[in-house]
Amino acid sequence: MTFEPLLSESEAAKFLGGLHPKTVQRMARRGQLPAYRIGRYWRFRASELNDWLAVQSRQASPPAH
Repeated sequence: MTFEPLLSESEAAKFLGGLHPKTVQRMARRGQLPAYRIGRYWRFRASELNDWLAVQSRQASPPAH
């Protein structure tokens, strides 16, 4: 297993296409994003956010004809 640095709220917001950090924080608190609460801060793994984005994009895609 390799070490993966955790992203801050602002880094995760940029990774997710420029969301506001407070939006990322709110989504984490609601369980809508894969996140870890460390003390009073939320932290994110880029690989988990990438997987989350892939699932979201598949769900948003219109069915192929």
